[in-house]
This record gives sequence, C-alpha cells and structure tokens, in this order.
Amino acid sequence: MKIIIRPETDADYELITNVINLAFKQTNEGILVEKLRETSCFVSQLSLVALVKGKIVGHVLFYPITINTEKAFCSSLSLAPIAVHPDYQRRGIGSKLVEEGMEAAKRLGYSSVIVIGHSTYYPRFGFKIAKEYGISAPFAVPENAFFAKALVNKGLEDCSGGKVVYPKELYDCM
Repeated sequence: MKIIIRPETDADYELITNVINLAFKQTNEGILVEKLRETSCFVSQLSLVALVKGKIVGHVLFYPITINTEKAFCSSLSLAPIAVHPDYQRRGIGSKLVEEGMEAAKRLGYSSVIVIGHSTYYPRFGFKIAKEYGISAPFAVPENAFFAKALVNKGLEDCSGGKVVYPKELYDCM
C-alpha cells in the first residue's frame, strides 16, 4: 500500500475533521484541530495528512507550545491529535505520520516534542517519560502516558524543572 504524506491544504479541512471524528468516535479532537488552525501559532507545514489512493486516511498535528521553567521558556511542540481512519488502522500510517512530522519539525528548527499517549506506542519513536527530563504536565496525567523527545542533541536540556503550557483551545475541548 502506497502512503503519501503531505501538509494539509484548505481543501482538506472537512475531510480531516471527518477522519479525526471517526478515529476518536467523538468530536472533541476534530473541534480542537479546527480551533488551533485559527490561531496565529498554527504552522500548516506541521499539520500533515496521509493519503492512500488519493484519499485522506490519516492526520497528525504538531502544535507549538512552551515548557516554562523558573529560568526560561522552552519552545517545543505538542503532538496531538493523531488519527487514522478506522478502516486503515494498524497498517503503519500513524507511524509514518509521526516520523514525517518529526522530520518536518526538525527542518523548521524545532528541538523537541511532547505527547500524551499510549505507553507502548510512543517509545518506538524515541519518546521517553517526560519526568526523565524533569518535565511535568499542567494537569493530572499518568506518568507512563506523558512523553518527551528531543529532536536535536540537547533539545530538552534547558527544560528540566519545567511545566508544559498548552494553548487555551485545548482546555476548551476537554
């Protein structure tokens, strides 16, 4: 199966929302992507779609966030949401979206990524428990579901002791 990964276009918005809603079996994540797309921080090159035979079957968003420490504000990205149409799950599409998204993030100069997700999925991409970097979430989340990854050497070095700051749009959709 040939999978093409590319940045989203305006014409993709409705199709992306549909894939997200089907994958999550509810609308909160789809609404979140729509709201984040309207912000000044949104980076369209980090909102990627997966196509199979010209059909959008997956989507991933990497969104700029900060990790605030007592000494500094560290720029980072949040990986969320990632969605694959139920008919195409478990075929490597999600993995390809994550890998391509991290490569795009590195090309754009980002040095790290934060994600909340499954403890068996994200470590395969080099994510480690965020606590290992001294990074905490702004709300209750199981330690084994909160991850961080440096995209470059020492990409999280100045973030120790920091707390992630998510955009307000995330809280609106919780």
